[in-house]
Amino acid sequence: MFIKNDARQRRARKTRAKIASHKTTRLAVRRSNLHIYAQVISACGGKILASASTLEAEVRKDLANGGNIAAAAVVGKRIAEKAIQAGIAEVAFDRSGYKYHGRVKALADAAREHGLKF
Repeated sequence: MFIKNDARQRRARKTRAKIASHKTTRLAVRRSNLHIYAQVISACGGKILASASTLEAEVRKDLANGGNIAAAAVVGKRIAEKAIQAGIAEVAFDRSGYKYHGRVKALADAAREHGLKF
């Protein structure tokens, strides 16, 4: 039986293996129906260096809905600002097996616009 989430996790494992071989810091994205999350994770040790999501109080007060493209753009802007503040300018984009469109694309575009390179 084909299960959609298993296929996504398989794609995510392949992407993470490729990023790990390059030994670069990665920007990982996780989305659910209601929220979107982003983390900057170090290349060695898997330590979280910066994170942003629609669950943060500063983001929630401005947005009525955390599961849309506008919310993803706000999270992309915040993660870029936090990463640059932590001294990280270049990352590898880990879309966690999700298609590169909609909310994932909006987050990536906003992060690029605010100074993050990938």
